This record gives sequence, C-alpha cells and structure tokens, in this order.
Amino acid sequence: MSRFEAKELLARAIERSGGLTDFGDESFRPALHVLLKSLDEEARLSATGRHLLHERIVELLGNRLRVEDFCKRIPAILEERIERPLVIVGLPRTGTTLLQRVLSCDPRFYPMLWWESRHPVPPADATPGRPDPRIELARQEVRALVEAMPQLLSIHPLDAEQPDEEVMLMEHSFYAALDAFASVPGYMAWQERQDHRPAYAYLKKLLQFLQWQKRQRGATAERWVLKTPNHLPTMGALFEVFPDATVIQTHRDPLQTIPSLCSFVHTLWGIYSDRADPAEAGRHWSTKMAKALDSAMTIREQLPAGRFCDVQFSDTVNRPMDVIEAIYAFIGMPLTNEVKQAMQQWLAENRRDKRAAHDYSAAQFGLSEAQLERDFARYRQRWVLA
Repeated sequence: MSRFEAKELLARAIERSGGLTDFGDESFRPALHVLLKSLDEEARLSATGRHLLHERIVELLGNRLRVEDFCKRIPAILEERIERPLVIVGLPRTGTTLLQRVLSCDPRFYPMLWWESRHPVPPADATPGRPDPRIELARQEVRALVEAMPQLLSIHPLDAEQPDEEVMLMEHSFYAALDAFASVPGYMAWQERQDHRPAYAYLKKLLQFLQWQKRQRGATAERWVLKTPNHLPTMGALFEVFPDATVIQTHRDPLQTIPSLCSFVHTLWGIYSDRADPAEAGRHWSTKMAKALDSAMTIREQLPAGRFCDVQFSDTVNRPMDVIEAIYAFIGMPLTNEVKQAMQQWLAENRRDKRAAHDYSAAQFGLSEAQLERDFARYRQRWVLA
C-alpha cells in the first residue's frame, strides 16, 4: 500500500458517506497531517498494520462527516447538556476500569460502553426498537482481537458491552493516544506543543450525540462517568471545556504499573508492526506517563482541592465498596441499597482471579527500578511514599 495521503483519505471518507463534505471544526487537519507523516516515516508498519490504520482513519473521517450531518438535521443534539461529568483518571493498571464499571451499575450515570465509543454513529439501517447492529459488530471485533492476541484479556477485561474509555471518541480529533497503535514519536512530540481545547470541544460534541442517542433509547441518567488515563497530560483543557467536572484520581506505585502498561502497548503495537520494539515501547510510555503525572500535579495545584477525590489502588482491590461509598459522599449523591446490591453483584461476577495472570517484567521493556524511581520521584513522593 502506498503512503498515507490526507487528500486520498478525505476523498474516500466523502465517497463512503454518500457525498457528505462537512467534516466540522477544521482543527483536526493539522493533527491528521502530522500523524500521517509519522505513520509513514516512523511507525515501521506491516502491510496488515498499514491497511488496518488506513481503514481506521477513513472510518474516523467518515464518522465526522456523519456526525455533522446528524447535528444539522437534528439541532436538538447540540442542545444536550453535559453536566457534572465524573471523570476517572490515573495511570493504567490502577483500578480505573473497575471503578468505572462499578459506578456504571448506577442508572443515574451514563456509562461509556465500548461499542458506543468504537461506533458512535448509528448505521443508516438502524431500526428503533430493535437491537442496535453496532453491538453485534463490536462483539465480532472484540472476538477477533482476542483470537489474534489472547493475552489481551489478561491485561484488560475487554468486553463490547461493558463500560470502557472514551479514548476512541478522542481519536476523531486526531489529538489522541494514537501512539497506542504504533511508534509515532514525531506526532506525539508535536501534540505536546498543542492546545488541546479543540479536541475536548469535539469530545463534548460526541458526548452530546451519544447522550441524545441514549435518551432516544429511554435512558434518563443525570451525568456521565468517564475514564481514561489520557486526560492526565491535558487536564487543563478538560476543565476548560467541562468546568463542572469532578475528577477521581487513582494511585498506585508506577514501579508496578508502568511495566504492565508497556506490556499492553507492545502487544498492541504487534498488531500493526512486525518490528515492534519492546524497549522503544518501554522508553516512550514510561517517559510519557512521567510527564503526564507531572502535568496533572501542576494543574491540581492551581485548582480547588474539592474538585478531586483520591483513591489508592490497594483500597479499590481490598475494600471496593468502602471506596465507592467514599466517592458518593464526595460527589454528594446518595447510594441506595438497590444500587449497592447491583454493584456487589457486579463485583462478585467480575473478580480478577477469573482472568489469566498477566506475566511481564520491567527488564523486557528496557526499564529498571532505579530509572522508574528517578523518573517518577515527584509523584511517588506525594502519592506513594507519603
């Protein structure tokens, strides 16, 4: 397959959308061009990886076209209010998924389901009152991922119908963690210098679109529960666009989490490249997460303490309902017996010991204990060693 050409990708998206031409806010274009350059020059993609990412980019662009078309035809979509979102952030492997899924047992929260994040735009043949065809499509995609990389389930409990990250929504702005797919250092260095508020503004539009869809299906929640570690380096932009957001930050020693994260990323890189370098994955993601935590700590120093609720991973694992009750007290919502029972049932049915162990070592990814202690010293001093 030839080089990634923005003009060709945009044209294919227009063709597949039936001739739609409005991609919405133009801020995505510089990010797209920088990403494509990195994919061509740095990512060492296999033929399969190049094809998969080519299709994914066309799909993202096509979604943008269809979102704009929906919003023009149905102005009520942009009247949806995204109020007081509860946003879970923290390093990967710190219990963020568990907290999000337990909180999503409460019908007062809108959950971000994996299939919705993966496929935010309804297909043209969707029929009200019948099963959404996106759900079965997402199930098939998850099955294919697990068959191709069985170790994924030992790292992350992937499930098409469970709550998961909004990170796939953020890909639509092309200001996102696309380094999870391949090594693109030039693109990521460029991202660090950018204003991410336009990306969060587009995330808000997609949340309005999904909330409108949920309400069409009869959901009557009060607020979203969102989750992704990728908000850590851009927390300032998050609060600019969602000024009434509340953040739950999870904490665990990076010496335990970073090697596990690097194993996950290297596994994903292996889908798209035959030459995925574990040491490169380790170096990049360790450095990135250290910068992300430093950035988050700096932003926190500028904001009222009452915007943040801190949770230790050991507490989430050992006494999850105590943690949940503390979160509800923090956000000022009553925790009913009915909701508590639903949460306890979910916890009983989704114990970690039901999944295979995740085997890895720091050395596999060119990491050492001394280096991790040095790179994460500020964070560890405040949240691990205190």
